[in-house]
Amino acid sequence: MITTQKLYDYYLENPVISTDTRNISPGCIFFALKGDLFNANEFAAQAIEKGAAYAVIDEEKYAQHDKCLLVKDVLSTLQDLARHHRKQLNIPVIGLTGSNGKTTSKELVNAVLTERYKTFATFGNLNNHIGVPLSILSITNDVQIAVIEMGANHQKEIELLCTIAQPTHGIITNVGMAHLDGFGGFEGVKKGKAELYAYLKQTNGYTFINTDNPNLLEMSTVAGLNKLIYYGTENGNTIKGELKSSDPFIEVNWTNHEVSSSVKTNLTGSYNFENILAAICIGDFFDMSPEEINTGLSNYQPKNNRSQLTKTEKNTVICDFYNANPSSMTAALKNIAALSAGKKTAILGDMFELGPESPGQHELIAKQANESGLDQLIFIGKDFFHYRNDVKGIFFETPAEAATFLQENPVQDHLVLLKGSRGMKLESLLQYL
Repeated sequence: MITTQKLYDYYLENPVISTDTRNISPGCIFFALKGDLFNANEFAAQAIEKGAAYAVIDEEKYAQHDKCLLVKDVLSTLQDLARHHRKQLNIPVIGLTGSNGKTTSKELVNAVLTERYKTFATFGNLNNHIGVPLSILSITNDVQIAVIEMGANHQKEIELLCTIAQPTHGIITNVGMAHLDGFGGFEGVKKGKAELYAYLKQTNGYTFINTDNPNLLEMSTVAGLNKLIYYGTENGNTIKGELKSSDPFIEVNWTNHEVSSSVKTNLTGSYNFENILAAICIGDFFDMSPEEINTGLSNYQPKNNRSQLTKTEKNTVICDFYNANPSSMTAALKNIAALSAGKKTAILGDMFELGPESPGQHELIAKQANESGLDQLIFIGKDFFHYRNDVKGIFFETPAEAATFLQENPVQDHLVLLKGSRGMKLESLLQYL
C-alpha cells in the first residue's frame, strides 16, 4: 500500500487529478472512485493508456500495470491527499455553506477578493465529499486566499468537509427548508450547517454572521464562537447595508463606519442582498478599499441559471432553475411580485429531497404562488400535480407536456419566473419563452 506522503510526492510532479477517463490529461493521477452504478477500478488501465502517470485503485485484481497504486479505499485516499496538501498551504481558506445562495455567495466573495488578491474558488458546485478534495488539490502555491463551498444533504457531512478544507474563516449564508429528507427536518438542517461553526470554535477561526438572521445568531451563540464579524441592516454591525433598489437589479448602500458607499450590481432578486453584504463584509475584513469591493461586485455577471435575468425575443425571464427548495421558492415568488412589469408568469417545478414534508411544502408553495398576484401560474411535476384541484393554476406532470402547452399558448411580453429543482430540467422550456 502506498503512503500519503509518497502519493503526494507523485502529485507534486504533476499536480493534476482526474476521476473520469474522458478527461485524462498527460501526467495526471487517476483516482478510481466507485459509485452505486460504476466501479472506476475497471478503467484504471484505460486511464494509463490515455496518459495518466498513475492510477489509484483499491481492488488488487485491476493492478495490471506497475503504474497502478493500490490503496485500501480510493475515496479516503483522495480525501487524505487533499488534507495533506491543505496543510502545506499557509493561506486563509474561507469555508462557505448554507441552504440557499451558496454558489452565488461564493462567486461574489471571489469576485470581490480577486480585485486585490490571487484567489481560488470552488469551480461550479464541486462542494461535496469528492468535490471539496478536488478543489483543495487544485489550489496552487501562488494562491493567496481560497473560497471553498461546502454542501451537505445530511448531518456530519460539513464536519467531514471541514477536516479536508480546514477553513480559517467561515460563513453560513442561511438555513432553510432544503434537503429535509437527509437532514431529518429543519432542526436537522440547523444542526448540520452548524458543524462549520463548531469547527471554527475548535480552531479559533473567524466567523462572518448575518445579524438579520435569528437562526444564525442562535446557532453562533450555541457554538460559543469567539471571533465574530457582523453584517446586516442594523447599527452596530461591522458592515451596515441598505437595499436601495431591486427592480430589477440590486443597488446597495453600505458603510463600514468610516466610509459610506454605494454599488450597483447585475444581480436580480432582493434575496441576493444578504449575499452581496456578505461579500462586502469579507472584502472589508481583508483590508480591501470600498472602490475595490464595489468594482468586484459591479463587474460580476450571474451565470449558471441562478437569479439570471435573460431577455428572449418574447419575454424577460428570471432563470433560476438550477435548484429549488421551499425557502428559495418563497423568496423568488416575493421577488417577482415586487418587480415592476406589465404581466407576470411563474413556472414552478417540483422541489426534491423534502422527505415526509414534501406534500405539505408543495401545497404551501402552490398557495403562496396564488397569493402573489401574478397573471399566470404553471406548475410542473408529480408533486405539484396532486394539488391541481385545490389551487388555481395550470398543471402538468412533465416539462414535455408544459412545452407543448407553451408552443400552443405562447407567453408574450411577460416577466417570467422559471424555477424548480435541478432534476426537473426546466431549462428545456426556455426556448418556448
